[in-house]
Amino acid sequence: MLPRTPLLFIGWSLCLAACSLMAPKFERPTLSVTGIELVNGNLLQQHFRVKFNIQNPNDRALPVSGLHAALSVAGENIAQGQNERAFVVPAKGDVEFDMMITANMALALLKLGHVMDNRADTIAYDLSGAASVDLPFLHDLPFHQTGSFSLKGML
Repeated sequence: MLPRTPLLFIGWSLCLAACSLMAPKFERPTLSVTGIELVNGNLLQQHFRVKFNIQNPNDRALPVSGLHAALSVAGENIAQGQNERAFVVPAKGDVEFDMMITANMALALLKLGHVMDNRADTIAYDLSGAASVDLPFLHDLPFHQTGSFSLKGML
């Protein structure tokens, strides 16, 4: 009579190997910032609309439960925001959505003074964060993008 422990181990190993062969391949979706614009603002508070695009290269839908982001302007972290709206990115498809970020630039104005003194038309931004995904093997889909937006109408 053979001991049971090695047989159980071999049986579980074969089951795991079979499952790994049948598991579908998952390609990481891409999340990109397609635009950032100043919606309105005054000296103390600005409202930015950040537009995103998620592309899903997989054969199954991607359920997104929310998003969080941090905005840095000219190297200074000035805003954070989150979006709790859930949506689904279809299989082999993409979805565009936007979220509002409210910034309080009162503290950053002193450090951003050199940009305003130089009468610059644009200012550099850095946006990073993650989308929360409702899948067992992928919880956060991080993103990071840099660029610039126009200061016309703000000052």
